[in-house]
Amino acid sequence: MSPSQDGTERVIKMYPIPATAFITFEFQKQVEKGATVLIHSLAGKKMYESKNLGGKLTIDLGEFIRGIYFYQLVDPGGKLIESGKFQVSK
Repeated sequence: MSPSQDGTERVIKMYPIPATAFITFEFQKQVEKGATVLIHSLAGKKMYESKNLGGKLTIDLGEFIRGIYFYQLVDPGGKLIESGKFQVSK
């Protein structure tokens, strides 16, 4: 696992970066049942949401345009576990 900027261990490893047709989120730690991944556009539009998280989540980016997107991993109570951004390059 690679540390984040604040020195804590990252929960999510993403690839490929930049993404084109799909992006994969690989969970480096066991994610609590009921946790949610949310993806928003730079403008704040919710683009994706998933609560059925296993060890890996692959997202089809067919509906995404070129740009920067933000992800959040939140626990069932709504507490932020991890957040970050990724680039879609088409």
